Amino acid sequence: MQLHNIKLIGTSHIASQSIKEVEDCILNERPDIVALELDMVRLNALLKGEQRRVSLADIRRIGFKGYLFILFGSWVQRKLGAAVGIAPGAEMKAAFRMARSMKLKVALIDRPIEVTLRRFSSSLSWREKFNFLEDLLRAIFFSRSEARKIKRDIGLSDLDLSRVPEERLISYLLKKTEERYPNVYKVLVTERNHFMAAALRQISMNEPDKKILAVVGAGHLKGLEEELKCNSQNHHLQLNSQS
Repeated sequence: MQLHNIKLIGTSHIASQSIKEVEDCILNERPDIVALELDMVRLNALLKGEQRRVSLADIRRIGFKGYLFILFGSWVQRKLGAAVGIAPGAEMKAAFRMARSMKLKVALIDRPIEVTLRRFSSSLSWREKFNFLEDLLRAIFFSRSEARKIKRDIGLSDLDLSRVPEERLISYLLKKTEERYPNVYKVLVTERNHFMAAALRQISMNEPDKKILAVVGAGHLKGLEEELKCNSQNHHLQLNSQS
């Protein structure tokens, strides 16, 4: 997707395909600015080869539920990354390093992680907690017939973690998340889409003659497109879609 001087590319944080696509896109597009779905804390952790580390002392800043979320999320990412031999966020690190090697400007456009975690802690409802427990138990005792039914529902026979998930799978997962965890979806997806779209619009207005390549997770791609398209009329920008 391209919006006047902004181009978006959607990635998977554990897909080797994403690393190559990001590097090829930077080489082919030759942007002036590479915008990343990161904040400074997460970028520093990536460059040091570390996962986001939290301790009990962090609970006062990010809340107990945010503390549990980052622990569980980091564990899941490590497990999935180990399954494909890719460190989570490798495509973001590759984009940053290539941009620096080509002397391109780098912009960090995501909301600070601590703000997101505090919002997560304050927004999670009791109903969502019960839904999480139910989904966890279902996953533990998940039958193969149920797995086959879900695959039929979304039209996928196989899931390759080394590649960016297909759009229909992303849409299916986002829809299910919004249905069962509306507050989680709002904090982790909707609010961050608003934040990143505002950051990109500001960069675009400040640098109207510069080409901007924004590297974001595939789950944010459609939402960001809609955010930017919605505001394009106010800023006299032209929207062009491309696959």
